[in-house]
Amino acid sequence: MLYKISKVICLVFLKLARRLKVFGDSRLPPGRGIIVVANHISYWDPLVIGCSLNRKIFFMAKAELFNIAILGSFINNLGAFPVQREGTDRSSIRRALELLGAGKVVGIFPEGTRSKTGETLNPHLGAAMLALKGGVPLLPVAVSGTKGYWGRVKVNIGKPMYFNTQNQRKVSRTEMEHVSRDLMAEINRLLTVIDR
Repeated sequence: MLYKISKVICLVFLKLARRLKVFGDSRLPPGRGIIVVANHISYWDPLVIGCSLNRKIFFMAKAELFNIAILGSFINNLGAFPVQREGTDRSSIRRALELLGAGKVVGIFPEGTRSKTGETLNPHLGAAMLALKGGVPLLPVAVSGTKGYWGRVKVNIGKPMYFNTQNQRKVSRTEMEHVSRDLMAEINRLLTVIDR
């Protein structure tokens, strides 16, 4: 209930104050696990993406945010879950795979932090690893204009990217790097479309 109410309030704000424009198909098929993966330039990004798609997104968020009293409780109630950005966080991986296995939508910013220049950063391999291990597609999403409090916000939703997941338990670093490169290339392509 909190997610739906928060989404309606944020959507009204984004439509009126930020003139939100969404390109692509915002309707995710029900009951199927999928990972939403986007570039990251602002704290607004999770809200903007959450308002642009029709299903609830369980965002993986940096653990430090959950230590901020009110904010931590709020994002936890919205379904976000913490990830330690240094090293391998097995508990966040397990949580993400559980959600995907239950047919939920997991949201990840593969760059790991916000880009100060707006240019995409080199991705971490977590999103690729989860897609390959979980046997689920990645949905590339590009966001633009989310920095600051004014100006038009644009979202470009790509098409799901599917991968050969026959060997789900054994995923090589080479496979993850290949998937990550393809994913960021598609996000960059989506960005060029909306930034014209």
